Amino acid sequence: MPYNSSLDESLFSKSQESETGRLTVSVYAYNKGAKKLQISRENRDSEGGFMFAKLGRMTKSEIEPILPLIQEALKHMD
Repeated sequence: MPYNSSLDESLFSKSQESETGRLTVSVYAYNKGAKKLQISRENRDSEGGFMFAKLGRMTKSEIEPILPLIQEALKHMD
């Protein structure tokens, strides 16, 4: 069964911006299934816009500001 974006329900989403980019913490449920946490990274391009980037590893200075967002997202996973 292929992915169908109309079945993907966003339950929570908040972002933390910095001068170099943005990290977004979200909670999604696909087809009324299990609620799952997603963290995504977007880096700023030369014109100041955002473009998707692989999350990979995170520095302590990236993790600290999104910890409250993760705690808030957990409340939407009950």
